[in-house]
Amino acid sequence: MKEYVSEQLLQVVDELKKQQVLPTDLTPRFTVERTKDKSHGDFASNLALTLAKPAKANPRQIAEKIVALLPQDGAIERVEIAGPGFINFFLDESWLTRQVAIALADSHLGVPPVQQPQTVVIDYSSPNLAKEMHVGHLRSTIIGDAVARTLEFLGHRVIRQNHVGDWGTQFGMLLALMEQFRHADREISMELSDLENFYRQAKQQFDDSEEFAARSRQLVVELQSGDKNCLALWQEFLNISLSHCQKIYDRLGVGLNSEAIHGESAYNSDLPRVVSDLDETGLLTEDQGAKCVFLDGFKGQDDSPLPMIVQKKDGGFLYATTDLAALRYRQNQLKADRILYFVDVRQSHHFKHLFAVARKAGFLAETTEVAHMGFGTVMGDDGKPFKTRSGSVAKLADLIDEAEKRARDLVAEKNPEMDATELNEIGRVIGIASIKYADLSKNRSSDYLFSFDNMISFEGDTGPYMLYAYTRVASIFRKAEIDVDKLAGEIILGEEIERELANRQIQFAEILNRVAERGTPHLLCGYLYDLASTFSSFYKNCPVLTAETEISRNSRLQLCLLTARILKQGLALLGIGTLERM
Repeated sequence: MKEYVSEQLLQVVDELKKQQVLPTDLTPRFTVERTKDKSHGDFASNLALTLAKPAKANPRQIAEKIVALLPQDGAIERVEIAGPGFINFFLDESWLTRQVAIALADSHLGVPPVQQPQTVVIDYSSPNLAKEMHVGHLRSTIIGDAVARTLEFLGHRVIRQNHVGDWGTQFGMLLALMEQFRHADREISMELSDLENFYRQAKQQFDDSEEFAARSRQLVVELQSGDKNCLALWQEFLNISLSHCQKIYDRLGVGLNSEAIHGESAYNSDLPRVVSDLDETGLLTEDQGAKCVFLDGFKGQDDSPLPMIVQKKDGGFLYATTDLAALRYRQNQLKADRILYFVDVRQSHHFKHLFAVARKAGFLAETTEVAHMGFGTVMGDDGKPFKTRSGSVAKLADLIDEAEKRARDLVAEKNPEMDATELNEIGRVIGIASIKYADLSKNRSSDYLFSFDNMISFEGDTGPYMLYAYTRVASIFRKAEIDVDKLAGEIILGEEIERELANRQIQFAEILNRVAERGTPHLLCGYLYDLASTFSSFYKNCPVLTAETEISRNSRLQLCLLTARILKQGLALLGIGTLERM
């Protein structure tokens, strides 16, 4: 609805340009916001204030012109001018009830599919396969997944790309250790059951033994040259390492699988072509033996030109070369209209540089939107990046184990009679919801404090509270044995809190479109929390099952049902499952 009001105002601006009240080249910047005080309407806009100067007129005079030109619309009951020239919009109650009824009857909850679906490529998670996934991979994985789910729900074609680190010099030492164990008849899959320990062993031998280090370097050369035996060993390592990742994805309920894997190795054969194509476009410069791209506007700390090095003096390629190849692949082969990268905010300069070079080289079409959706760091109580008590980086599997255990213990304390199987399942769902919601509810560009005590709480804006909020609504129908498919009747918004709840419900589409546009799942979390809080006030002030009349009872049950469905769907878009009882 917010976008609808904005569109109405833009049409008025066009008409004012035709009437020569405004300059024809004017692009006004104005806001349409939901009001906190409903005596000021449902929406308020500052358009008249922003147009006063270019129109060379008093803001209230401009506001009067705007109101006079607004089309008569069934959605808007009336429009008023307030203060120095704010324009307040009051929704028509009958229109509001119709929107609620439409949403309730629609499997998509009144969220219309996009008119022009795009192919959106989303780069997220991207673990290094040489080590187990740790807390540093959490944000990329679950934020990227929530945005992917939202875009798909709106009707876009989403292609997930898991750009795993499966290439490079570190694989030489890992393959050397695998080779060593195989010669000793040690079971490789067993040795790789603990990737961290395996990596430490390989690194230790690499540092301590020149012979082992030499063999590691030789294996890197053989791997990059396509040696059959070396590739087979490498593939075996990848399969086992990827299975570790998949277990984490499955536990988190993340929509990544083998089809999404397109790692660094996938672009290896294209890297020489990337360099030669940059050369053909005249972008390549040799500097101290290295092949580089210099672009205006990119400078180092000493204000000297900052190169993007695409090939080292020894002929080796860099991450930038691989990233350029990946961008070109996503543009040409995947036919992307939009490419989103969910990568640590500290990589912002790299991506800005990368996108500029790709555009200049013609690897990226001018019409293709590409964006780095940066995110902050998961912090510990000490204000530093979160680590275990021993000081090591926390494994993601261990965090999930701990969250599930704490959630299970909390539920067991409240429900000592509960069956162990059900208890385990509830603990699993609450544990995952706690981790994911605690992260997703924070603005992705900000750092946030990781705290089990805060995230596994049934009070405040937390995952457990949101699960409880859904369960509470769902229990109304279960306890009263109401068949939701037979619910019917007129929706009546007689109380102010009923109107407020309905207003919240019809905001769902608006919020999802903002999440899709900005890559910010915290907006959806905030909306769901507000919806749950508004429902709580509604339920407290408006008797449902004991309503005075059957008409009022059915109306309120329909408001309850739509709330439950939006909460369930909204949490699903965040990758969070729900429970029917807790």
